[in-house]
Amino acid sequence: MQRIIYFLIRNKDFILFLSLLTVSLSLNISFNEYNKSKFFNSSNFIFSSLYETKYTISKYFNLEFQNNLLREENRELRLLLYNRESEVLNNSEKFKFNVISSSVIKNSYSYSNNFITIDKGKKEGIKIDNGVISSKGVVGIIDKTSENYSRFISILNTNFLLNAKFKNSNYFGVLSWNGLSTNKVQLKDVPKQANVVIGDTIVTGGNSLIFPKGILIGYVDSFKLDNSENYLELEVNLSTDMTNIENLYIIENNNIKEINSLNE
Repeated sequence: MQRIIYFLIRNKDFILFLSLLTVSLSLNISFNEYNKSKFFNSSNFIFSSLYETKYTISKYFNLEFQNNLLREENRELRLLLYNRESEVLNNSEKFKFNVISSSVIKNSYSYSNNFITIDKGKKEGIKIDNGVISSKGVVGIIDKTSENYSRFISILNTNFLLNAKFKNSNYFGVLSWNGLSTNKVQLKDVPKQANVVIGDTIVTGGNSLIFPKGILIGYVDSFKLDNSENYLELEVNLSTDMTNIENLYIIENNNIKEINSLNE
């Protein structure tokens, strides 16, 4: 109690000033309609701004939660789809795939040999030669892993090679990138007997054991005979915009070691 009294005595001038200021503002607002209006308008603006800020922050975290939820649901659906297809196509459980969700932390697409870094590593079960896809199609293959991060060879890498086929036929070719356009790759060694139509869908062939059969890669933009005139060379528009990727899925063939051991 004595401390409170001492505080009041020591700061009496300042307390008196605040009291008079409060009374003055109160009288000014009470007897002046214009000031009253300005005061309440300002108060409303401040509280509206605070409420809007709170709403925006709440909405942001809610959207982030919803995005994570949707990504996990997407992962589970892909897991079921790839495993179901592998059983149907092979009439056995020979091919079993695991799917892990991840996010891009470093993208590269302006070089001839591009690599992309993701936020998952050995701790989450990521391994070298795991396939990487977006929600729209193939994007690369894991080539390096650490405990918490991984790097993969982008489909926009001149060393990238993949077995690919037409969705509606069994004609195959070798998919690669010539280092030019960020939205086009090339499909070579396609037999000239293939009845190619602009807009045909190109998907994974399934012969590499890295990707399940039938994952989207892109659509035929143009084609021509190669120098031997026995095979076709196709320009394929990628289904994924490689300059704007964020959420990805890592695909692991759980039986790849056993299958590869047969060739030793």
